Amino acid sequence: MYFKTWNYFFVAVFFVALLMISNTVAVKIISIGNFTVTGAIFIFPFTYILSDILTEVYGYRGSRPIIWAGFCAIIFMAIMYTFVGILPAAPFWHDQNSFEIILGQVPRIVIASLLGYLAGSFSNSFILSRMKVWMKGKYLFARTIGSTIIGEGIDSIIFVLVGFAGLIPDTSLLEVIVSSYLIKIGIEIIVTPITYKAVNYLKAKENIDTYDTDISYSPFKLK
Repeated sequence: MYFKTWNYFFVAVFFVALLMISNTVAVKIISIGNFTVTGAIFIFPFTYILSDILTEVYGYRGSRPIIWAGFCAIIFMAIMYTFVGILPAAPFWHDQNSFEIILGQVPRIVIASLLGYLAGSFSNSFILSRMKVWMKGKYLFARTIGSTIIGEGIDSIIFVLVGFAGLIPDTSLLEVIVSSYLIKIGIEIIVTPITYKAVNYLKAKENIDTYDTDISYSPFKLK
């Protein structure tokens, strides 16, 4: 039933929207103090926060189809960017090179993004789901932060290694992984009070608090 509620729908839409935006702005590498990260660093962590909210309120079965929806959205976005990129430019338009630099989809980066996203997102949702059962619904902060530590770690390692290994020095690979990982965890911790408010609001509004017992954790089962 919760798949048809407006609250579930809006959280899902924001999740997919943030995921697509973060994959677009990730092409820019930025420096913040001693940290070297992608432009998505302040957007992508919120997809994990929304995933935490979905799993906490609606359970693993509630977050699973949204993770796949995000996966399909990324593929569609990459295909459309590529398609538009190869269309002939108007004679008076001289920004083709800029378009390709920013939105041109390098297959290796797309694959890295998809692999990291799937592995990290499903790990995050699974761990939070199991921790909720183990902790009998207590210590939400420990569940959201703990699951993100694992999920974001897996995501960061896979994305950077698959996407950039051999293209940039090994020391730079490690720097990007560690820098982005630490900032993502920091954002999760800072936003925890807002996560609490969102979770409590949805549980009260939906009159639901899902505990995942006797369910299949297969990523490929959508019900």
